[in-house]
Amino acid sequence: MKSPRRRALVQAVAATFAIASAGSSVAAGTSIKPSEMSGKRILIVVSSHDRKGQDMVAGFWFPELTHPAKVFSEAGYAYDIASPQGGMPPFDGFDLKDEGNSWFWIQPALRNKLANSLPLSKVDASKYAAVMLVGGHGPMWDFVKNNDLHNVVRRIYENGGIVSAVCHGPAGLLDLKLTNGSAFIEGKKLTAFTNEEEVSRQYDKLIPFQLETALKAQKAVFEEADIFKARVVIDDRLITGQNPASAKPFGEAVVAALKARSL
Repeated sequence: MKSPRRRALVQAVAATFAIASAGSSVAAGTSIKPSEMSGKRILIVVSSHDRKGQDMVAGFWFPELTHPAKVFSEAGYAYDIASPQGGMPPFDGFDLKDEGNSWFWIQPALRNKLANSLPLSKVDASKYAAVMLVGGHGPMWDFVKNNDLHNVVRRIYENGGIVSAVCHGPAGLLDLKLTNGSAFIEGKKLTAFTNEEEVSRQYDKLIPFQLETALKAQKAVFEEADIFKARVVIDDRLITGQNPASAKPFGEAVVAALKARSL
């Protein structure tokens, strides 16, 4: 279990993000239009929930943001970052030895984008060709039954866009219904962080439910690789990745799907 010292370190890193971005910060409650860049955009959604247990950081898992974001940038796709509460979201998994993390960290514009994440309630879903739900344990709390998140995902999907989620991100797809009343994940092939992976790290004692179990209970067709091995599952316009090891190939699958659809 992470110590209070570890939690303080992550909070300090988050503060550094905020300070570095202070010169161009935007109030979290402000209605914001995505920045003007050419081409269709991707909406990346991260958690605002900051803790699991008494002293462990929750939030989103940093490489599950940075690895797909790097793939998107290299492929020429612009993106915005949103969260349930807006503003600076909490995160874990910050390590500058990680290539994706260091790529993100050295770019002030990306730090600013994260520090001023769009509140989900202010997002205009019509601007986006795809949505990506980032993992980490935070989504197990604030992605679940989140009406703002469901509205955004539903709108993007029903506009012909791509829905994608990695690791614990599929928690945001639980109980999601389309406009016609059908359950979004019922009968769809997908993957997520598995029960075996949770138990192996004793995370099952800290989270409110087991994601694999919940997805299966809502009649999703759950697929998985061996523990902590990369796995990406594509079911038409739904793309999911199993765990942190899947983050880069997951991002590549999203880009391939966007190019194939010429959205």
